[in-house]
Formats: sequence, structure tokens, C-alpha cells
Amino acid sequence: MEFFKLKENKTTVKKEIVAGITTFMTMAYILAVNPNILSAAGMNQHGVFVATILSSVIGTVLMALLANYPFALAPGMGLNAFFAFTVVLTWGYSWQFALAAVFVEGIIFILLTLCNVREALFNAIPGCMKASVSAGIGLFIAFLGFKGAGVVVADPSTFLTLGNMLQPQTVLCMVGILLIVILMKRNIKGAMLIGIIVTWLLGVGAELIGWYQVDVEAGVYSLIPNFTSGQSLFGGLSEVAFKFPSMNEIFGSAESLFTFIVVMFSFLFVDLFDTLGTLMGVAEKADYLDEKGQLPKIKEAFFADAIATTTGALLGTSTVTTYVESAAGVMEGGRTGLTALTTAGCFILSLFLAPIFMAIPSFATAPALVVVGVLMIGSIVKVDFDDITEALPAFLTVAMMTFTASISEGIIFGGIAYVVVKFFTGKKKDISVMMYVLAALFVAKLVLSSAIH
Repeated sequence: MEFFKLKENKTTVKKEIVAGITTFMTMAYILAVNPNILSAAGMNQHGVFVATILSSVIGTVLMALLANYPFALAPGMGLNAFFAFTVVLTWGYSWQFALAAVFVEGIIFILLTLCNVREALFNAIPGCMKASVSAGIGLFIAFLGFKGAGVVVADPSTFLTLGNMLQPQTVLCMVGILLIVILMKRNIKGAMLIGIIVTWLLGVGAELIGWYQVDVEAGVYSLIPNFTSGQSLFGGLSEVAFKFPSMNEIFGSAESLFTFIVVMFSFLFVDLFDTLGTLMGVAEKADYLDEKGQLPKIKEAFFADAIATTTGALLGTSTVTTYVESAAGVMEGGRTGLTALTTAGCFILSLFLAPIFMAIPSFATAPALVVVGVLMIGSIVKVDFDDITEALPAFLTVAMMTFTASISEGIIFGGIAYVVVKFFTGKKKDISVMMYVLAALFVAKLVLSSAIH
């Protein structure tokens, strides 16, 4: 364990293992969601399931061994939906075409990392935004928790509204939040993990007595593991791995080549700034940033992300990225790569015990996400709200990250606001050359996205 420098990071083996399991529990939903989304594009569902696990293991192990950080990686939400519903189902291209775009994106990521471009981007982000990214991620994942438990639901007139607070999912979510807070206040180790497991077991009890009603068509699934599927361990992987389109599909016409470039850069941009934001926000809360606001070993962390994306495309899944749910493990005390290694171990176990992990519902992990949100939003106090040129970028970063359900969009709006406000209020010295470049790229991205839509 000397490799992970546990004493130097003021942690223990037990704390790291509990943190790793907690991180896995909060992100295990990807095992069910990613295959479901990509299968809509015509991909073999079980093959994508295996590819999801293998790519997550590769990325997370690399993060542990290269950077010694407690961050976990997996195919990103949002990017998989763009892959399936936009590129394939709306634009009419094959899923092999989309996989090729992800693969090229990964190669470019590796080159950008080698040239220290991603590191320069991270260091260029001003302090007010780094603090607000952490707070924004907190609010964002708390929202995901509430949404997963049905506490907030979609509404055609007000966009969002309060859900049914008497349904078992919401009641058990509230019980889970209370339980975690009580355990944390009493300094009980593994409070979030205990909260997740107890909430799930209470749900199983609710299903057995008939309070929790299974309705597959409505998306309400059984909480009791089902081991009767009989699917082979690596079944279907050969149907999605190393499957790329013919050269004619990409280069056959100017339109297809242009679309390929647009798709590739869309994956690239979102992945770049989602990863940047996640590392920035979680690292800030874990107190990893040095006195200059820089993250040591960030190049190694970016390498893990870039290699995972590239291998993920080869195995048959959409873009792999650093997961914001890693914050749950950090809040549980995880500080080294041993946490990430534990999470990777859980992913490997899920190959054999998939029914158990896939039976854990979103309302059981929601309490941990909400509590993490509470702990992370406190970073906003580091922003000088008496200075409007600091306050506006920070506010837009938090607000747009939450309202658009996208970390990258929060960084985009915050970054543009920072440069514009500072420039026109006589504070040009606060703007680095890289921030000017970023602001121009952000504006170009918004224009391109609007043109595509």
C-alpha cells in the first residue's frame, strides 16, 4: 500500500475501500442505462454491457495507477444519448460511424494531453470559476438524486415540479438522507454506503409487502435480484467490439465527411470540458489544488481519460469520461488511487454479480448524491460576491450547469461571462491569453450547436 501513499494523504485502507464501494454504488446505474441507450441505436445490448464494464475498469485502473486519484471513469451520460438518438436515429448514420468518431476523438485527446494543452486549459480557469464549478457539481448531482427518486418530476407548464411525496421511492429517499446525516454527525464510518444499502433493503421490504409496486412499462423495476437470465459472461462482446464503418461511409461524400467531423468535435468538446469540470470541482473539494489553483498529476489524470475513451470505442461503447459521482467517494474520505482501484474491482465483480448491482434503484443512491451536494456547494463561499466581475461568472457556472444538466455548458457560460465582464470593466489584466482562446472556442461551440439544432 506504500504505492498509494495512504499516510501522506491521511487515509486508511478501510476508508479507501469504503469510499471506492460508495463511488461504485452511486454510478452503477450506468450498467443498466448505457446498454439500454446504445441498444436503441442497434447495438447488441449485452455486448455493450460488457464493453461498459471493461472500459470503466481500464479507465479507473489507469486513474489509480497513473495519477493516484480516487476518481472513477465510465461511459458518460448525455454523450451516449447524443451517440444513439442524434447521430444514429436522427441523422441516419450507423453506430459504427459514431464509434469511429469516438475513437478519433480519443486519439486527439491523447495528442492534446501529450502537448499539455488540456493541462493548460485547466490552469487557465480562474479561481472564482474553480470554486463555482465545485458548487455547481454539488447542486447538479443533488438534482440528479432528487430526480432519480421522483422528488422532482417534469412538468409541461413549469418544467419541473414536486413529485408525489407519498410514493415509496420518495419516502425512502428522505429516510436515506436522514440516516446518512445522522450517521455522519455521529462519525460513523461508511455513512453513505450504509445509507445506500439500507435504503435499498427497505425498498426490497416495501416490494415484498406490496407497497412498492413493480411496473416495467412505467420504468419501475423489481428491487429483488434476478439470477435467471443465463447470459454468458462475455456474450455479445464480439458483436460490438472492433466494429468500424467502411471508408466509404465516412469519405463517400462531402456531407458525410463534414458530419463525421462535426460529430467527432461534438464528442471532443463535451468530453473535454465535462472531464475538466469534474476534475476541477471534485479536486477542489478534496483539497488537491495547490496555492496556484493547479492540480498535481493532472496530465496523468487526463491520460487515463483519453486512453479510456479510445479503448472504449474499440470495445464498443460511447465516450468514457471521469464521473462526477466520484465526489461521493471523496466525501466518504477517499483520497488516493486505492479508492479508484476498489471501484474498478466492483466493476469486475459486476460481471459476475450483475443482477445484484442492477437491482439497486436510483432512489437508493439518491440520498448519497443529495448529501454530497450539500457538502460540495459550500465551495461557493470562496467567491467574492462583492465583486460583480467575479460573482456573475460564478453564478452562471452554477446556474447553467444545473439548468442544462451539463457540466461543460456551465463552464462555457461562466468562461464567456468572465472574459466579457472583465474586459469591459477595465480588468483586462485578470484575463490570461488562454482564457481569451477559451472564450472564442466557447462562442464557436454555442454557434455550432445552435446551427445543428
